[in-house]
Amino acid sequence: MKDLLTYIAKSLVENPDAVSVTEVEKEDGLVLELRVAPDDMGKVIGKHGRIAKEIRTVVKSAALRDNIKVSVDILD
Repeated sequence: MKDLLTYIAKSLVENPDAVSVTEVEKEDGLVLELRVAPDDMGKVIGKHGRIAKEIRTVVKSAALRDNIKVSVDILD
């Protein structure tokens, strides 16, 4: 899941070297924390959060195949 999120985020931003994804194991599943450069934050979130919502949908769909509960947090 981490590789998928990294690939998607690097495809969207202008500064792909600043993209980092951290996996955090929790009781209720896996949390992926996405960090990007401040200038690229708008590209990852999109208007009204549409891109962020679609990123979460794609990652959750991929996780369902492996029976894993995943959530994506976009951090500044």
